[in-house]
Amino acid sequence: MPLMSEFSALWCVFELSQKEAQLAELERQSAQPDLWNDQERAQKLLRDAAALRSQVNDWRQIENEIRDALDLVDLSEAEEDAGAMAEEIAHEVGRLEQVMERREFELLLSGPHDRRNAILAIHAGAGGTEANDWANMLLRMYLRWCERRGFRAEVLDRTEGEETGIKSVTVRVEGEYAYGYLRSERGVHRLVRLSPFDANHRRHTTFGLVEVMPEIDDDIEVHLDPKDLRVDVFRSSGAGGQNVQKTSTAVRLLHIPTGIIVTCQNERSQVQNRETAMRVLRARLYEIELQKREEEQARLKGKHVEAGWGNQIRSYVLHPYHLVKDLRTEYETGNTTAVLDGEIDGFIEAYLKWAALGGA
Repeated sequence: MPLMSEFSALWCVFELSQKEAQLAELERQSAQPDLWNDQERAQKLLRDAAALRSQVNDWRQIENEIRDALDLVDLSEAEEDAGAMAEEIAHEVGRLEQVMERREFELLLSGPHDRRNAILAIHAGAGGTEANDWANMLLRMYLRWCERRGFRAEVLDRTEGEETGIKSVTVRVEGEYAYGYLRSERGVHRLVRLSPFDANHRRHTTFGLVEVMPEIDDDIEVHLDPKDLRVDVFRSSGAGGQNVQKTSTAVRLLHIPTGIIVTCQNERSQVQNRETAMRVLRARLYEIELQKREEEQARLKGKHVEAGWGNQIRSYVLHPYHLVKDLRTEYETGNTTAVLDGEIDGFIEAYLKWAALGGA
């Protein structure tokens, strides 16, 4: 049965036996009597064990279901009326093929942080109102994508534009593989359209920068000296009335060596806002270190490295024709309305396959 050979091939890639050995070791450590002497280590160990156990159990379940399907085939061949079971077998094989496709795709999400939550930041480019509106469109696109995926999206900080839209926004995306999926979106997004803000209805080209960082745990070392931080507190902004905080709960962190500024005013507690801001700052510092390593590796391989605003990844053309095209993978679609409504899985999958083949 071809399905079993496909499973065996994926089994080798997933290294199931090795994963089971790792799980056994984690379970051995979690059974130690001194486990909770270090609560942070204990919690991480139990989280890692639970995640690995879930993966191993899923693969074992698929194996058992394929074997059951094989037994069903053998049984049907022994029956006089084999045709009576053919429909049931075909349905089961089709279902298992879909499960295998999902598992094969998940193997592309094998980076060290792919299973983590993500910190998503969007910044409007030059262009005032037009750019602020484009940043807001990008925010809506990602929030709609999160809804479709069943991910929880929490806006941590938002700076409004003078007339409309946003200058910048930071969003925490919570869900399994959130970072693994969203890392494909990191870079400059270009919009071409007839501007609704231009009285002469001329065509405008606008840019927005999307940053994506993994939300990292305290066990990952990020050097953060308290002397390098400046902490400011202020009143959270709101729509007025009851929504405006009458005490200073919002927190702004300045990391002096890098100039990074992180603001959080989503929570009602200053302590909660500070903790959230610290998580975002740690993620930004870690991302800077990752980018340095990637750039150094690219230079050693002889690749041309472009940074910042020069790193355009995708174009969204709404005039004179409709087309969204990823400049890295060449994946494209003419259904711009669907894309801007959050249907970006095609771009994400194309990127992950492209990256797995050494494209990134």
